[in-house]
Amino acid sequence: MGPQHPSTHGVLRLILELEGETVREARSVVGYLHTGIEKNLEYRNWVQGSTFVTRMDYLSPLFNETAYSLAVEKLLGIEEQITERATTIRVLMMELNRISSHLVWLATTAMELGAINMMLYGFREREYILEIFELITGLRMNHAYVRPGGVAQDVPDEAIVKIRDFLKLMPKRLKEYEDLLSGQPIWLERTQNVAVLDVTGCVALGVTGPVLRSAGLAWDLRKTMPYCGYETYEFDVPTHSDGDVWGRYLVRNAEIRESLKLVEQALDRLKPGPVMVADKKIAWPAQLAIGVDGMGNSLEHVAKIMGQSMESLIHHFKLVTEGFRVPPGQVYVGVESPRGELGVHAVSDGGTRPYRVHYREPSFVNLQALPAMAEGGLIADVIAGGASLDPVMGGCDR
Repeated sequence: MGPQHPSTHGVLRLILELEGETVREARSVVGYLHTGIEKNLEYRNWVQGSTFVTRMDYLSPLFNETAYSLAVEKLLGIEEQITERATTIRVLMMELNRISSHLVWLATTAMELGAINMMLYGFREREYILEIFELITGLRMNHAYVRPGGVAQDVPDEAIVKIRDFLKLMPKRLKEYEDLLSGQPIWLERTQNVAVLDVTGCVALGVTGPVLRSAGLAWDLRKTMPYCGYETYEFDVPTHSDGDVWGRYLVRNAEIRESLKLVEQALDRLKPGPVMVADKKIAWPAQLAIGVDGMGNSLEHVAKIMGQSMESLIHHFKLVTEGFRVPPGQVYVGVESPRGELGVHAVSDGGTRPYRVHYREPSFVNLQALPAMAEGGLIADVIAGGASLDPVMGGCDR
């Protein structure tokens, strides 16, 4: 089954052994989207790594970037130097990204179960968030916006206005989705008691994120092992007890509401200040601007260093061509991505390039649960169960 569109999105193959309509055995085949991103990182300097990792789980690029940046900052020992504004912007961007990722999940899962109109509405609201991202980073996806030391550039005022408009709009739209789906008999029939995986099964298979929380365990790294100052924000961790597709739907909807609360708090905390560490030996590229072709070097800054300071120009050239050195060592950093625990194991040998970067990718780990969900069920429920895991194969095949 697969890897055709729409059920497995062109890049996941499932080998099913059937008895009539009943699935006797299911095996997942991955690797159709293999990009070699982790290996490529070994041939680029530490800052360039952001440009690669953002392309792994392409529905939540800002989480890939933030986890990578936190790992590099830990190796450098500069966690305390990251400015308050940069950390707040990271939280703001990640929570907007969590909403946009869950909207894609809701839109595509509804489409797979026959609710085509939900597909259109989910992508409509996601488009709004992508416009916000474009205003801030110059790009809709694959931003390379979160860099070791902070973020590439500040959030413009018009983006703040657009985010506040979105905060007013989204709760109404979310209510519309629930009016459309939650009482709909076909939706209930296709989700309740379908692809059940209880908490014991989740823990045994290493499943994290909404799938684990829909089985009743309130495990969320933002609460249990906080980073980026999440312990200072007010939010809840939604859970459900059924461990089925319906429970995962309810948990993700509730998470969108919690993310809206977090975005509002982050906006209220945005105090003026720098968005990159003060250390000029690390802070690259700190002088960027959005031009007609996206984000690039600020021409004013380039003119200044070329016209006024030979030392600055030499330093900029060395930093761009070689990059900074990172002390030898290895670290592991985990963040709560829309799909679960996204962990980065980064190893440095003291050079200007990573010795090794390996991601603990939730899409890859969560896919192990598919046979446990599908075997003994009907072939139609394989689609519902697979979709409810929300796997992004770019992350799985990194």
